[in-house]
Amino acid sequence: MTLMVVGGGGREHAIIKKLKENREAEKIYALPGNGGIAADAECVPINAKDIEAVADFAVSHGVDYAVVAPDDPLVLGAVDLLESRGIPCFGPVSAAAAIEGSKVFAKNLMKKYGIPTAAFETFDDMDSALAYLKTAPVPTVVKADGLALGKGVIIAATRDEAEAAVRYMMADHAFGKSGDRIVIEEYLEGPEVSVLAFTDGKCIKPMVSSMDHKRALDGDLGPNTGGMGTVAPNPYYTDEAARRCMDEIFLPTVAAMNAEGRTFKGCLYFGLMITKDGPKVIEYNCRFGDPETQVVLPLMRSDLLTVMRAVTEGRLAETPVEFYGGSACCVVMASSGYPKKYDKGFPIDVPADVLPYVFFAGAAAGKDSLVTSGGRVLGVVDVAPTLAGAVSGAYAKAGRISFANAYYRKDIGRRALLASRNAAASPACSGPVTGSARECGSGREV
Repeated sequence: MTLMVVGGGGREHAIIKKLKENREAEKIYALPGNGGIAADAECVPINAKDIEAVADFAVSHGVDYAVVAPDDPLVLGAVDLLESRGIPCFGPVSAAAAIEGSKVFAKNLMKKYGIPTAAFETFDDMDSALAYLKTAPVPTVVKADGLALGKGVIIAATRDEAEAAVRYMMADHAFGKSGDRIVIEEYLEGPEVSVLAFTDGKCIKPMVSSMDHKRALDGDLGPNTGGMGTVAPNPYYTDEAARRCMDEIFLPTVAAMNAEGRTFKGCLYFGLMITKDGPKVIEYNCRFGDPETQVVLPLMRSDLLTVMRAVTEGRLAETPVEFYGGSACCVVMASSGYPKKYDKGFPIDVPADVLPYVFFAGAAAGKDSLVTSGGRVLGVVDVAPTLAGAVSGAYAKAGRISFANAYYRKDIGRRALLASRNAAASPACSGPVTGSARECGSGREV
């Protein structure tokens, strides 16, 4: 089979490496890919958002199956266009991708169908938003409605900070048209959990849970980023939390999208908070998370291409989705200054024995080696029987990688390790652990 993966970051590199495990994957194109991905796929310099060019390439190069990984092309309708040209795809159509493309849509969907989330108000003019903030409780959360590279959320500790966030989005247009509408919502407290789930609109099968680290600096300080590291499984996602999420969030969400005529087929990402009142949705994503994918897929025992094709063809209920026991940790190595201003173009030195554990994101081909080309340069991953082993292994590998201006957090996994030591419950998914494998989604039909 000839495969095409749309996107060019660490998530796409993880997907490509997993797809290569299937012997049917004879050829993989990455559009646009990056310098590091080029070792595992043929990179083609077509922007992921240029969906017409993506579709033309797929047809002219005999692509048998496509995976559209990033949010932008999904929202723009890449899957709709590819399928209209006869290319089967993994990923939701544009109408379903709105669950991430518009936070206003997502919040109204949850309100309409009784899916637990933070209390909220939506605004499309700045004066009304500022007037609301005069009496709104603080801390509060201000979110841009549209896509903003994972940075369109500001947690405001004071009223002044909240007002500044509104002006930043609506007057300064920091996120372009994505900030023309905003959501102001209740500040929730509790541990965060990320759960990726395969769904074909009839059945949903969650993957192993994970814990992202969004803040740029140690101690969860500094600005929000696209993610500075992850661990899996998440120790806060207990069997009871998994059961409640399935019954109160996962199944109702898939059913709600069906009821709205927006059947979701692909990977549905649930950003959750385990509050004192139970799990609540912080956000939905319409695709694999980044860097969650980099820890979830290395733990996946089932063949990824087989599962993806089952989603596309509506056969997920009959297709096993199993994961190995053990844990994984990803440490993101970034350019110092990310997510704001940073320099790039520095040679990257990765020892040959560490290279199999690296997923490249902001890397380009230089004269003699790969060079940095983005804020998040790469993620280095380790898998081990224990979380402590995975964390120490990832850091040991990161310590052997070098490039000028490199920065990475030194506390990825620290909260998870403390929780694992203090909690009586074990990390869980929604299915039984059998031997060395766990089936995190034994199949719940909508």
